[in-house]
Amino acid sequence: MAKTKYEVTYIIKPDIDEDSKKALVERYDKVVKDNGAEDLDSKDWGKRRFAYEIEKYREGTYHILTFTAENADAVNEFGRLSRIDGSILRSMTVKLDK
Repeated sequence: MAKTKYEVTYIIKPDIDEDSKKALVERYDKVVKDNGAEDLDSKDWGKRRFAYEIEKYREGTYHILTFTAENADAVNEFGRLSRIDGSILRSMTVKLDK
């Protein structure tokens, strides 16, 4: 089966401490890997200001995951958990061309 390349961008609340942010990123990296993701590249984009308020925040910490997977299990599980997690303000998943 052909592998698909995905890019997941998510925004972490700006008021969590550095250790909690690191633990959050590691947890989501592990979730994606455990659900079949390969060639995982996890990058921190740093704090950025929003064009409009999101949940009373004017800025947030952006993080990007790029990976390949045979099916969408990793994407679905990330989406499910990130909607529950109060530390993530928004997330967006894009299927990339090869």
